[in-house]
Amino acid sequence: MFLTDDMINYAGRVQEEVKQLIRDLCAIPAPSHHEEKRAEFCKNWFEANGFSNVTIDEALNVIAPVNVTTDNALTVVMAHTDTVFPDTEPMPFHEDGEFMYSPGVGDDTANLAVLMICARYYKDNLPADAPGMLFVANSCEEGLGNLKGSRRIVADYGKRISDFISLDGATLNRVVTRAVGSHRYKVTVRTEGGHSFGKFGNRNAIHVLSTMITSLYAVKVPQNGSDSITTYNVGHISGGTSVNTIAQNAEMMYEYRSNDRECLAKMKVMFEKVIEFYRATGVDVEVELIGDRPCGGDVDPIRLEALRNRFRASVKDLFDMETINGSSSTDCNIPLSEGIPAICFGVCKAFGSHTREEKVEIASLEQGCKLLLDFLYRK
Repeated sequence: MFLTDDMINYAGRVQEEVKQLIRDLCAIPAPSHHEEKRAEFCKNWFEANGFSNVTIDEALNVIAPVNVTTDNALTVVMAHTDTVFPDTEPMPFHEDGEFMYSPGVGDDTANLAVLMICARYYKDNLPADAPGMLFVANSCEEGLGNLKGSRRIVADYGKRISDFISLDGATLNRVVTRAVGSHRYKVTVRTEGGHSFGKFGNRNAIHVLSTMITSLYAVKVPQNGSDSITTYNVGHISGGTSVNTIAQNAEMMYEYRSNDRECLAKMKVMFEKVIEFYRATGVDVEVELIGDRPCGGDVDPIRLEALRNRFRASVKDLFDMETINGSSSTDCNIPLSEGIPAICFGVCKAFGSHTREEKVEIASLEQGCKLLLDFLYRK
């Protein structure tokens, strides 16, 4: 175990501060692409706690560098500021002796609070052989944020990044070992429409869209080996004018996902063939790509496994638990697609992610601080 008595004492001593950070952050709405207020709060906090050269980039990432020179190798540790919810007013928050409750409190607010508190300790107790560290409160991890914050960090620092860690999860012993890529589309169908009685027989955009969805759902997902997983989903539909109008337009949001690059490419071909079939019937079909998350790329397996083993060792030493390996779509998709070793794990226990009943177990926050500190100092 790399956790010292001083770290253990620190993790216990700062718990009221961690909880207050969570309260303060939850009070600031932060839908994807609109994290300005949370970003400003985080920047002010970092500066008030002794960090130098803290910046907010054009993607609304808050970057707090530690031990960064002009050319040294960098380790990125990030947690995202955005929530999956579109609310622009403060969301409800309450707590009892066991849990803190608020939409987004676990995903990813509690992880962000633990990152900030542990980053301060690391800054004040820098190891002699410390790499350059970028502690980042990043934007746009959720939904149609399309990983904009992570993309910007990799674009700006990619060649210098040796390791990339995203704190995002609801358990203390799960690590993402495979990136799930996805393509997301807004598909709009347009027909001549008309009066439901006077123009009966004209094509109805809602009917055309529904048959298109049936075609997409008839597809057998591709398989590449025993461990590839591919899925698809229509998550939203809308259209039409009234009960007595043949709909002129209808639209849907459609996605497919896979943890395998070849399967993702095959799903793209299938989707495009379905679209072309309907266009060939004379229907106006507009397709807009609204999300593109890559699968993992060619990463040095030795370096990647070393990063995973570092996390596994921390979990085993601290909690005597085995790690759970999983596939997910996270901020790590971007560095992994560029060949940068990256892992994602959580530093809290949370329940009800992406629901308005989301909650965080208060006792897990001290455990999460210990886990992150042990991981940061472990070699």
